[in-house]
Amino acid sequence: MEKNFYQFKAKSLQGKETGMDEYRGKAVLVVNTASKCGLTPQYEGLQKLYEEYEDKGLVILGFPSNQFANQEPGDEKSIAEGCLVNYGVTFPMFSKVDVNGETAHPVFKYLTNELRGTFGRKVKWNFTKFLVDRNGNPVKRFSPTTKPEQLRGSIEKVLKVQ
Repeated sequence: MEKNFYQFKAKSLQGKETGMDEYRGKAVLVVNTASKCGLTPQYEGLQKLYEEYEDKGLVILGFPSNQFANQEPGDEKSIAEGCLVNYGVTFPMFSKVDVNGETAHPVFKYLTNELRGTFGRKVKWNFTKFLVDRNGNPVKRFSPTTKPEQLRGSIEKVLKVQ
């Protein structure tokens, strides 16, 4: 059986099991996040992208990870509060996961296998972004330092909007 993005499930920050197939037909931007990282202000840019493109078919999925320099030490409640209070995040956020190694979440094992980066299959740092098209095909990987506003062209291409 061929793997695709929709076969995976993840637990939301609220503890609800969510199938990625809920996002079928949408462009999906998967981001590994952290609240104590120099790149954390990207939440603001991601939220702006979400507001701008949500009605055109974009969903952003945030996956907190504590695998890089202990920059996501909090529990689900503190992560949720930080995202909301500091950045007004309204896009779906998931429970804390590992993104590298044996214990990496299946979504990240799949995405890093499909879209290799500078470090091969490894996620380099917080705020690595993966763009998945409306059919569940991973199309592009962006480095942690790529600012959310720099993703507009790729998002519009996947959404087929001008």
